Amino acid sequence: QVQLVESGGGLVQPGGSLTLSCAASGSIFSINAMGWYRQALGQERELVAAITSGGTTIYADSVKGRFTISRDNAKNTVYLQMKSLKPEDTATYYCQANVRASWALRAYDYWGQGTQVIVSS
Repeated sequence: QVQLVESGGGLVQPGGSLTLSCAASGSIFSINAMGWYRQALGQERELVAAITSGGTTIYADSVKGRFTISRDNAKNTVYLQMKSLKPEDTATYYCQANVRASWALRAYDYWGQGTQVIVSS
């Protein structure tokens, strides 16, 4: 079984910073792309940023220049550094990873439980 556990959410003032972490654990053979999604109240879940195993990154236009995604392959962990946070960044943030478990013939997408980020004064 593969699990993704997020941490680092919380309440922050506009203009502030937060760093989210997501660690994958379990019977992992390999991890392909990892990413962060968010879902605001009443909105659809959207991609925030993603990173391949080789380090190629993509970002939503709304976070470019403010958020940075990175990963530590040795720790099976992905990070999302968020700066200059705005109230519109308020959402539940979900970690996603495309993982091939040791018992599987192919990779599957796994999701974390979500961590809430609230940007408010």
